[in-house]
Amino acid sequence: MRISQADTDDIGNLARLLWRDTLHEEPTRQSVDAFAVDLAQWWAAHHHTHAAFVARLRGTEIVGMAWVALLPRVPRPGATSRLSADIQSVFVIPEHRGQGIGSALVQAAAEHATRLGSLRTTVNSSRRAVPVYERLGFESSRQLLQRPARQ
Repeated sequence: MRISQADTDDIGNLARLLWRDTLHEEPTRQSVDAFAVDLAQWWAAHHHTHAAFVARLRGTEIVGMAWVALLPRVPRPGATSRLSADIQSVFVIPEHRGQGIGSALVQAAAEHATRLGSLRTTVNSSRRAVPVYERLGFESSRQLLQRPARQ
């Protein structure tokens, strides 16, 4: 397995993984190919704040991904370039789970954020994945709160 930062050549594969990851949420009327076009346009507009990491098994076969969003923070005196990061859209094809691929992807994304100066990296995890993130050094915090959108 090889973990690397994705580039525009990987958009089709990333679109397929994102499409597959959301199949359980609600039926989509958009084809994978149409979504790939939308993803390419979105990433072109957000490539400076979002990076994707992919796991490849053989050659170009991508079996997993993890995205990291870099979020600029309000400057403080003496610290005008502050960043936080958020791990997003971690997905490994089901038949390749349990082999450490997801952990390696999250580790690569978090290290990327740290190299770029992120002071912290967060993740919104499913309950099932919490132990995985804790093994990777993530900690729960009573100070990190969220307010869900009210409909």
